[in-house]
Amino acid sequence: MTVSTGYDDLWDEFHRVVNMNSRELETWLLTEEATEEADFVPGERMPPTGADVLAVLGKRKTDLDDHDAEVMARVVSIVHRERGEDLEPDAGESAGWRRYLMSMGHDPLRPAGDRRTDG
Repeated sequence: MTVSTGYDDLWDEFHRVVNMNSRELETWLLTEEATEEADFVPGERMPPTGADVLAVLGKRKTDLDDHDAEVMARVVSIVHRERGEDLEPDAGESAGWRRYLMSMGHDPLRPAGDRRTDG
């Protein structure tokens, strides 16, 4: 029997739009390029939203809390606002746009749900 966490649909959509795995995202977040367009606070190790996404990626669905749900909902909303619903690979009009999305774990050049496995 599967136990519902109340976050099932949000979890699924979050993992569809976040198409970078945790290793890729962490590597990206530690680059200078990631901090240019993201909501970076000087002195922080990585952009806060990206760090929050990374934390969610490291959890099991049964371990989610309300903060994690807020992070997932915010990322899903932003990605859909910026990309629409189809999420087909798109280079966009600027490198800044891609950096912004990648700092939340979404690479717009990669198909949705095409997250490579960690390891």
